[in-house]
Amino acid sequence: MPSIRKIISAIETLAPPEIQEKWDNTGWQVRTQTPDTECTGVLVCLDVSPAIVEEAVGLGANLIISHHPIIFKGVSHITGETKTERVILDAIRNGISIYSSHTALDSAPRGINARLAGMLGLTDTEVLDPAAGPETGLGRIGNLPQPMSEDDFVALVRDRLDASWLRVTPGTGRLVRRVALCGGSGSEFIADAIRRGADAYVTSDTRYHPLIDFGREILIVDTCHFESEKCAKSIFSEEISEKFPNFAVYMSAREKSPVVIR
Repeated sequence: MPSIRKIISAIETLAPPEIQEKWDNTGWQVRTQTPDTECTGVLVCLDVSPAIVEEAVGLGANLIISHHPIIFKGVSHITGETKTERVILDAIRNGISIYSSHTALDSAPRGINARLAGMLGLTDTEVLDPAAGPETGLGRIGNLPQPMSEDDFVALVRDRLDASWLRVTPGTGRLVRRVALCGGSGSEFIADAIRRGADAYVTSDTRYHPLIDFGREILIVDTCHFESEKCAKSIFSEEISEKFPNFAVYMSAREKSPVVIR
């Protein structure tokens, strides 16, 4: 079996920590073993909860790789009173390490935003908010193979993202040819999408005022944060399996969208 060091090296080659946003906490969250400890299995997920740690224990995996970090701000004590504290305690008790690759994976050339662009079939894609080089940064913008109506585009997003619900602005009534997107919370780039000629913008967590300000200039398709980033699990799994064939990589079966429509 590969060492934990080798598994994390593969992830950091895919999504180097140095390309994360300044406010982020990509990297080790909990490390209970030395880097050269044999990895008995990897569980990949979006968010680490006590249930995810329990799932890893049941699978015999001593490493969890998540998209979202469990620690954003300083932890002043560990008493088990909060979910973050319980995750840390449970991981330590069970000898499980936790690594998160958040905005590093968002910005990576083969990361979440690139994957979303591929899922929507976009061609001639470019980074929406370039960072360290032309292929690195948040968001993507590209062209559909064929123009389609706004209604057909919304149906395409629902199908390709397997979205249980979407919030959609009135749009412009034009055909959708050029599409911008940003996985997770990306409303800050709506104006950039308009400036670069996008007919539609796909993201999540868009607040009321951006919808009012831009909803008639561009079709905004707002989906659940979870559903816009759940492809992270496939990206992690594929990367590890390619580097280490026949190694136990598990995509969490317990993790579900935190939002349902009633």
